[in-house]
Amino acid sequence: MYNTLLGLHSGLRYIVLILLVLALLTALIGLFGKKPYSEGNRKINLFAMIFTHTQFLVGLILYFFSPMVNYSNMGEAMKDAMSRYWTVEHSVMMLFAIILITVGHSRSKKAAEAFNKHRSIALYYGLAVLVIVVAIYQSGRPLLGMS
Repeated sequence: MYNTLLGLHSGLRYIVLILLVLALLTALIGLFGKKPYSEGNRKINLFAMIFTHTQFLVGLILYFFSPMVNYSNMGEAMKDAMSRYWTVEHSVMMLFAIILITVGHSRSKKAAEAFNKHRSIALYYGLAVLVIVVAIYQSGRPLLGMS
């Protein structure tokens, strides 16, 4: 079960990152090119949010099966850097990224003008991508490799 979840979680990160970068790039192009906010923009942003939430749910399930997580003894987990990272830091960073993406998507939906829609996606999704890349980098797992 653990290996299946880990493989799914590791594989989904590529889809998530591709969709987030695509959403970010289209938002920046729309923002600086003063382009209208299209149905294509909306769908890319929505799919990026959906896949990110799916990835978070898989990660949450993985949390309870992972041998690297020590949620039963938080005192011990805090003493070991690796255990602390997987038990607390990774989850918190990813939750923060999910919140940024959700807020960005919501603000984009509520904005009336295309400029504000693009700006919300560019700002919030951009910050989320930064948090996700830092979290992956801190894990010691390669961004472009399955491990």
